[in-house]
Amino acid sequence: MSSKAVAVVTGANKGIGFAIVRALCKKFSGDVYLTARDVGHGKAAVAKLQEEGLAPLFHQLDITDLQSIQALRDFLKEKYGGLDVLVNNSGIAFKVADTTPFDIQAEVTLKTNFFATRDVCTELLPLIKPNGRVVNVSSMCGASALASCSKELQETFRSDTITEEELVKLMEKFVADTKKGVHAKEGWPNHAYGVSKLGVTVLSRIQARMLNKTRKGEGILLNACCPGWVRTDMAGPRATKSPDEGAETPVYLALLPPGADSPHGEYVSEKRVQKW
Repeated sequence: MSSKAVAVVTGANKGIGFAIVRALCKKFSGDVYLTARDVGHGKAAVAKLQEEGLAPLFHQLDITDLQSIQALRDFLKEKYGGLDVLVNNSGIAFKVADTTPFDIQAEVTLKTNFFATRDVCTELLPLIKPNGRVVNVSSMCGASALASCSKELQETFRSDTITEEELVKLMEKFVADTKKGVHAKEGWPNHAYGVSKLGVTVLSRIQARMLNKTRKGEGILLNACCPGWVRTDMAGPRATKSPDEGAETPVYLALLPPGADSPHGEYVSEKRVQKW
């Protein structure tokens, strides 16, 4: 078993995930795994970073496939006895001009961005070592989706007592409400990506609370963050930040120094805690 520290970044063959791997290879003392659903794309991304003189490693990971998550979990457990840094970056978004019916967009977007991210956490959070760092890449779209929810939903999503089960039921309800064509009447915004990322931020707040109970005193810090508006395939060429600039806040949270006790359970943008 390797005594090295280990970091894993999901959805890392391009965009912000790729830039996060690049930065961790430079700043993290340990092995850094670039993961991707497609082995060819993932290995090509690793080769690109190797050309820059960096040494990332590759492991296949499709976050929508539980067996794929569990294969990564078993590999990390066997080779490293756990995990030091987890960056949940993998996500999808439909383009604004996409004509796919809204209920399908809602189902597909939440399946990856919320439910699959939650599955990764369920399998990998128990592996996080003392002083470990977990970063869930969310979005300012989640914060604006929250502001567009009904007062009742806003109160629930801001609650310090909402449980993971309650959150999951609400995310399922959003998808069901879009299928019935009643999501607006039920207090939801017209923004599937925003709701999926709202879910990620609330999930992060819940997970941090649970870590306080179950792993108290182990120094684990878990946060959600917004990388900003970044020039990627997802956001398009007009965005204001380069991928390397978009990686700054996630990397800052991934490398919070040992002994730090904050931020934890927060939503962070531009390296600053934002009010939720």
